[in-house]
Amino acid sequence: MNYLCLLGHLLALLSVTSFFNEVSVQQAQTGNDYKPRSGQDGKDVIWVPTPQVNVIKMLDIAVITPEDFVIDLGSGDGRLVIETARRGARARGIEFNSDMVELSRRRAVQSRVSDRVEFFKGDLFEADLSEATVITMFLLNSINLKLRPKLLELRPGTRIVSNTFHMGDWIADSTALGDENCGHYCTALMWIVPAKVGGTWIMDDGVLTLDQKFQMVTGSLRTPSETIRITDGRLRGDLLTFTHKFQRYSGRVKDDVIEGSVTSGNKCRVWRAERLQEISGYLVSR
Repeated sequence: MNYLCLLGHLLALLSVTSFFNEVSVQQAQTGNDYKPRSGQDGKDVIWVPTPQVNVIKMLDIAVITPEDFVIDLGSGDGRLVIETARRGARARGIEFNSDMVELSRRRAVQSRVSDRVEFFKGDLFEADLSEATVITMFLLNSINLKLRPKLLELRPGTRIVSNTFHMGDWIADSTALGDENCGHYCTALMWIVPAKVGGTWIMDDGVLTLDQKFQMVTGSLRTPSETIRITDGRLRGDLLTFTHKFQRYSGRVKDDVIEGSVTSGNKCRVWRAERLQEISGYLVSR
């Protein structure tokens, strides 16, 4: 074999070796050895892992129980979903990065919670959230605001928990601040999806008119003798509370009916209201 032929064989061998080395690197990056890097690009936000101490805080503020079903939007390496399952609840992670999804599944198996969790590659804006009792996320203020209309359509009482980032003028129902051992991104905020009560309601002894801004409620109660503004109106899921004069009203909202109790001193009575509906220009109670 002459020198030129030998050189050609060597170049071919180097080319093949380089090819397989490149394949091996790609497999290491996307296979069982895949390791995400804090700050790496994502579809909507860069990936930064939630500190474990704040994972605990987020689940604590939501008061997770085994009866809950948690959906984590942008679930990353699966840490919050896995911690949820350790508490006996079921959980689902929605993550756009397929390598992260596979990593999360492996970590769930290693943590022996794979029977209570699932991870899907998907877009958080398109995901079906209707099964959730709790939604968790670590996104951005701007992404939270884009999601807000969808979240407000969820079942009243659904808890929404965010790491650090807010919901604009929808004020959080609860906030838990991190400690000095956490570092960055250590605040847990929770919102409870409120029932929709804005409008006019017919009661046995008057007409209740309510204005609603998220969980905050204002309005008035008109009786045959007077019209008086209500105070301290608030929703916590489907539970509506407000004060009229010196009486404290509390009632559960179910579709177009509110039922509950009124207390004044040591006296208590029941109350009921039906939403006034407008049909073809006429107002009717259901």
